[in-house]
Amino acid sequence: MNMFDKPIPGQSLTSTPRNAPYENPPEINDPEEALQVHLQRLTEPKKMDAVIRMLDIGVDIQTMTEGILRSAVLNGIHSVDVSLIIAPVIHEYIKLTADQVGIKYKEGFDDEEESESGINYSVASIKSRETLQDLEMLPEDVPEQEEETTILDDEETKPMLKGLMSRGEE
Repeated sequence: MNMFDKPIPGQSLTSTPRNAPYENPPEINDPEEALQVHLQRLTEPKKMDAVIRMLDIGVDIQTMTEGILRSAVLNGIHSVDVSLIIAPVIHEYIKLTADQVGIKYKEGFDDEEESESGINYSVASIKSRETLQDLEMLPEDVPEQEEETTILDDEETKPMLKGLMSRGEE
């Protein structure tokens, strides 16, 4: 592989528009048709063997599903919207196939440990809110102050400038 075979920065701005498959309207607009296309491809022995090997290596199902669907969007088969609609079904299909084969896999969602720590965090935040409410002064505890109305001169009404970039006149 030659390191000079890569695109030049800004090259995409000089190419003709609508040249890439994903820049054109997709081939399939119906989520059911797109799902059938993906399931037919996944039932092919070579493709399913590749999926099983990737799961065996340690790639999680969510990453694999996203890769399959992004590839279809890149090739102009369907849009991103259709990918979002059919992603759960593809994920579940790969999961069921891995269960039938007997491969241990990662789904790619939060682990139980992370979700438990999230629960502990939310309980701690609720307790801290209750503590803050106990420390806050109630409206009846706030002493009332009488408002004084005074007329100020023009010099006194000028806002006082403070800070690094201000031109303070002293």
